[in-house]
Amino acid sequence: MTAPPHAAVHLAQLNLATLLHPLDDPRVAPFVELLDPVNAAADAAPGFVWRLVGEGAPDATDLRPAGEDVIVNLSVWESREALWDFAYRSGHLEAMRRRREWFARHVEAHMVLWWVPAGHLPTVEEALERLADLRTNGPSPRAFTFASASTADEAARQEEATPRVAAARPGGAPAPAATAPAATTPAGDPPA
Repeated sequence: MTAPPHAAVHLAQLNLATLLHPLDDPRVAPFVELLDPVNAAADAAPGFVWRLVGEGAPDATDLRPAGEDVIVNLSVWESREALWDFAYRSGHLEAMRRRREWFARHVEAHMVLWWVPAGHLPTVEEALERLADLRTNGPSPRAFTFASASTADEAARQEEATPRVAAARPGGAPAPAATAPAATTPAGDPPA
């Protein structure tokens, strides 16, 4: 049996959340208390590959590339199904059910998915550019959501057929050149 043509791809995801209160505010304490167990569950989840963490931190809550009150979640998964199972069929779902207690409602897209070559760790800048693409152009094989998912084959065909045009970052600024990702945690290894 041969591998599918794009077996060497993974699914990247970026999710932004705008805090209603600072992380040290008691009203956000239940969310903060969930960070370690939810991140540990992600790290151990089938299909998990990688997640962004701050330098010397167990999570990415100290990184604020999309605004001072906006936290980012950037991760890579072996498949769309693996990410879906973690997001909607694990303890993570409890945190999602309570998100309105801690985060503002979004008026535009706040989550984006895209295919990356296996082994590629997306930068925050790359992720924000994909989100800007989704916000500007709507779902496509280059930037999509669970509800508008594209296959890796569709993404590869679009990349081959379309020259890459950088979209603006959220807030209107042009996307900067890609840089190395911040400190990370590889699959299976607890963050330092």
